Amino acid sequence: MKKILLSLVIAIAFISNIHAQELKTVTEAPKQFMQITTVESVLAGGLGRSKMIITNPDGTQKDSDMENLFSLVGINFKNIKENEDKVIKTLKEYTNNGWKVEHVTSLTLSQNDSGAGGIFMTRYLLSKPEEKK
Repeated sequence: MKKILLSLVIAIAFISNIHAQELKTVTEAPKQFMQITTVESVLAGGLGRSKMIITNPDGTQKDSDMENLFSLVGINFKNIKENEDKVIKTLKEYTNNGWKVEHVTSLTLSQNDSGAGGIFMTRYLLSKPEEKK
């Protein structure tokens, strides 16, 4: 009897969960997306170029310079801090305007087998409900 009752409770919970997911899918508003990409150079001597690229929902882009992670003497922690501050300020600006960070993807790329040089790239996918016209 306990097994039958437990099976019944599990079945009801499962069915109600499926129904709740169907309702959420039906009532979810269309979203617009944008992306923020940071490309940070790890070339020694500060020879690389680092950028932040913002792709708006309409496909237009704007970019701004970021600091390289290395200087002539090695890792430049001041530059790392400045880049982090810039990313945080940018994300805060957009989240304060209703955008939500949906997904973050990061990667590293080395230019050769010795590991000398390369980039760190991070993509932040943001979304918010489409504005009614």
